[in-house]
Amino acid sequence: MKIIKTAGAVLAAVIIVPLLVAAILPKEYTVKRSTVIERSAEEVFSYIKMLKNQDNYSVWAKMDPDMKRDFRGTDGTVGFVSAWDSEKEDVGKGEQEIKKIDEGKRIDTELRFIEPFESISDAYMTTEQLADGKTRVVWGFHGRMSYPMNLMMLFMDFDGMIGKDFETGLADLKKILEAEKTGP
Repeated sequence: MKIIKTAGAVLAAVIIVPLLVAAILPKEYTVKRSTVIERSAEEVFSYIKMLKNQDNYSVWAKMDPDMKRDFRGTDGTVGFVSAWDSEKEDVGKGEQEIKKIDEGKRIDTELRFIEPFESISDAYMTTEQLADGKTRVVWGFHGRMSYPMNLMMLFMDFDGMIGKDFETGLADLKKILEAEKTGP
């Protein structure tokens, strides 16, 4: 009888403790990175508000050049949707929709991941004019994990994982836009 009580207490602890921990853990995460590009904010914003241009600098778009793409609406306007479908698990299936544009300053999008897992996250890019024709670009991402799935946040470093991809993408964006400035 004592063994059964002990086993029951251990089993209860194994179930209850993680649920209690998940109850106090954050359910949201934010990742953002920035770079400075030697172009005007107007030029930079004109480029980044076109979701099709992400194929040129986004790490995720480059992971599978053979993925199926579908576009709905007018690129660079609210309501435009860029959808993808890849056999590669790291890319998966989903779509990105432009939700709001503050012309010349900020574009907000909603990312709807379908496979390999379903989730919805918000992403944005901002531009800020600096001195000498330079522009600070910030690329950010905000996600949520509902209870008790937020327990995974103990084991996943979203900032490290996604942040590194943002850094690479922003470096590629900088190269593209600054190369256009100097020309051949």
